[in-house]
Amino acid sequence: MHLVNRTYDALQVGDVAELRRLITADDLYVFAVASGNTNPMHLQASDLNGDGISERVAPGMFVASLISAVLGTRLPGPGTLYRRQVLDFHARAHAGDEVVVRAEVLSKADGHVRLKTDVHRIADHALILTGEADVLAPTETFDRDDIEVPGLIVQRHRHFEALLERARPLAAIPTAVVCPDEANSLGGALLAAKESIILPILIGYEAAIRKAAADMGADLAGIEVIDVAGDAAAAERACALVHEGRAAAVMKGHLHTDDLLRAMLDKTKGLRIGRRFTHVFVMDVPGQPEPLLVTDAAINIAPDLLTKVDICQNAIDLARSLGMDPRVGVLSAVETVNPAIQSSIDAALLSKMADRGQITGGQVEGPLAMDNAVDMAAARTKGLTGHVAGRANILVMPGLDAGNMLAKQLSFMSHAEGAGLVLGAKVPVILNSRSDSPMSRLASCAVAAIHHFAGVPTGVAK
Repeated sequence: MHLVNRTYDALQVGDVAELRRLITADDLYVFAVASGNTNPMHLQASDLNGDGISERVAPGMFVASLISAVLGTRLPGPGTLYRRQVLDFHARAHAGDEVVVRAEVLSKADGHVRLKTDVHRIADHALILTGEADVLAPTETFDRDDIEVPGLIVQRHRHFEALLERARPLAAIPTAVVCPDEANSLGGALLAAKESIILPILIGYEAAIRKAAADMGADLAGIEVIDVAGDAAAAERACALVHEGRAAAVMKGHLHTDDLLRAMLDKTKGLRIGRRFTHVFVMDVPGQPEPLLVTDAAINIAPDLLTKVDICQNAIDLARSLGMDPRVGVLSAVETVNPAIQSSIDAALLSKMADRGQITGGQVEGPLAMDNAVDMAAARTKGLTGHVAGRANILVMPGLDAGNMLAKQLSFMSHAEGAGLVLGAKVPVILNSRSDSPMSRLASCAVAAIHHFAGVPTGVAK
């Protein structure tokens, strides 16, 4: 960043400087954290007047702070110190508005400079605020181009918010919720029901489910509860509801994943369609331009080549249903084929199988290492070309341990949220862990609903 100031002696009455700024929703979150002003009126998801539209009003002092940006970087510039600022507010700015901030020198005396300050909205020329500033102007010249300010990544999950906006207008999908007899699993189902994303059918020990609801202060009025004793029996009943056409999705409650999948894998009463069951984490990673799909991280421990074919195809189908352009990076420790590293061989074969139409609907490249799969500079350094290297949005992992570790690293170190879904069954299976946040559970239901209604044709079942 190159900054140049105007010293007190160089300033003249009538000197003017302007700064244009697009106010974003992220600006409002940063200001809320920095200032402590968490008034919901200023945040993206607020709707205080109940009209169905988020207000997203920029705080007055945030808009006023843009004046300090003009004074501190343009006129007089670096070295300027405030003595006084008078503000009069005439209208409100909102996230999405582009404004022009203007300062004009009115007078100068004894090292003090008085400036007229104002902010206008560009679209309609509306006057947002006016005022006057009294500053101490710099006396030493400043002209440097090595000013570095660290970038900020706002820990806000915009991709999940967008998925929720897509899911809300859809019809609520009837969902068999298996053993929701504690707060997290029941709360996630009820939250999704409140958002009209799912229509839950609660299956399990009824007394325990109702006790969990009572402990939460939740009302189960209008929600069907099917009393079934035992986790295995509850899972079997969920499969039966799917076959009866009463459920279009299954949601894991407070039971082991193995107990849920065992019933679904039953050859006569289960939900097999010929594909391997595979798990996909849809990760909303702050700072990333789109969701990142990580697979398989929960079901297939050490997948062989044929299993990885289904892992790829299931993830591609899901990505397409979410409106993404599927770019599959098949990961290994290296980006070249090494006969001693089986995952690199599998990755090369999967890439070639996609070229020959054995995997359809997306681009598949491998082997790729993690860095050159997701970072364009790393891909270029390694001389990798193509449409996937450096911009993969689906990461196919060598095995469950690597996938699970990556997903948890993204969650606990990069502050990502993850929606979990099992694919390859007759219906989408919503799979969350006990530590998942309400946003993760809600997003998992939203992904299942969007996938259910998308009608994306799947690859050939084997």
